[in-house]
Amino acid sequence: MIVIGLLLILLAGAAFALVLTEESTRYILFGYTFELNHVEMFLAGAAAAAVLLLGLWLLGSGSRRTARQRRRLRSARAEASSRVAQLEDEKRDLQRKLEREHTKAERESAKAEREHVKAEREHAPVPADDRLVARADHRR
Repeated sequence: MIVIGLLLILLAGAAFALVLTEESTRYILFGYTFELNHVEMFLAGAAAAAVLLLGLWLLGSGSRRTARQRRRLRSARAEASSRVAQLEDEKRDLQRKLEREHTKAERESAKAEREHVKAEREHAPVPADDRLVARADHRR
């Protein structure tokens, strides 16, 4: 629409320039000669003005439509960006939660391992000739 509006504005401008540059009412256009009286000249000027106004209207409406589309696109991009940021926040929260659970599981596993080793030591039979020097424990 913008391009058509610009073309119509240029066409009306060319018609006005043609009228302004000619000294008589005789116009030669594309090999044809036109000789207009006052009424025909007025109607040609009115038609040129109508074409100019139509071109301006097309230019304005095309610009408004383009601006509206850009606003919608900008809004959609902002919405998508905020959604991506929200998803990234959720991802970070889930990663922290997973790390906490993993660390907790490791601690529980290490604690269970220590308890298991401790239980094995307590229930393990001690050979008769084995002496624990550090504790001074003599079992016989």
